[in-house]
Amino acid sequence: MDLKKYLDITPEVQEALDSGKPVVALESTIISHGMPYPQNVETARRVEEIVRENGAVPATIAIIGGRLKAGLTPEELEYFGKTGMAIKKASRRDLPFIVAKGIDGATTVASTMIIAELAGIELFVTGGIGGVHRGAETSFDISADLQELAKTNVAVVCAGCKSILDINLTLEYLETFGVPVVGFGSDNFPAFYTRESGFGVDYRVDDPAEMAKAIKSKWELGLNGGLVISNPIPEEYAMDNAVITEAIEKALVEAEEKGIKGKESTPFLLGKVKELTGGSSLDSNIQLVYNNARVGTKIAVELAKL
Repeated sequence: MDLKKYLDITPEVQEALDSGKPVVALESTIISHGMPYPQNVETARRVEEIVRENGAVPATIAIIGGRLKAGLTPEELEYFGKTGMAIKKASRRDLPFIVAKGIDGATTVASTMIIAELAGIELFVTGGIGGVHRGAETSFDISADLQELAKTNVAVVCAGCKSILDINLTLEYLETFGVPVVGFGSDNFPAFYTRESGFGVDYRVDDPAEMAKAIKSKWELGLNGGLVISNPIPEEYAMDNAVITEAIEKALVEAEEKGIKGKESTPFLLGKVKELTGGSSLDSNIQLVYNNARVGTKIAVELAKL
């Protein structure tokens, strides 16, 4: 298949891939749907800087005019931030139609993994993964991110999953599909805004080199699919568990009353939580993404040595 028909890789990212330098994929939904302008662009730029400072090349993934992008120019990043929510959120099912229509798409965890794999990028840093929604036993509302983790060979560094989800069922689902859940420097699976969710991980790894070896071994053994590398939010930016739990419970009640479901539910719930916490949840969100970029880049550097 001629990928050039669909995929644009920036010269900087292509050069890094050709010479075996570490590359870190970054998603674009966080820019367009995750926070307001200009904070979204400032955060995206800072994440790219952190990746560079730690020895790798950043590749922000997006779709512009129907072209899959591995790496964005500063102008494209600005455009994405300014256009914001008007850009369609793109998961696996949306990609063929966004490409065919020649429109823009903000990539979720699932579609970022797909495009990263097409480009040959092995590691991706994000805020949190999607998961099994509360009440999924009747709604069947399960994020496509989990299926992508089961089949696409990209390691994902995150701060766990958002506590608006059913964390227990999310971990059960990942176990069923053979996706390893690793705690980086922690025995606990984090819950995005807080360092602990009350659930453990499959393995704890403290060293980026050991993590890289495990990733490499997995794929060389033909064990397809990604890994969830959970990296807790730094202590000083973690939110009080009682505060965040109360905000989430209130947001869930309101979503239920308004009949908000499916892919609309996560942006609504996060917006509501931000409102109820006086914006402090957004500050935590930004800091955990920075922290994930630092840790993820260290692992990518070790992966490139192998």
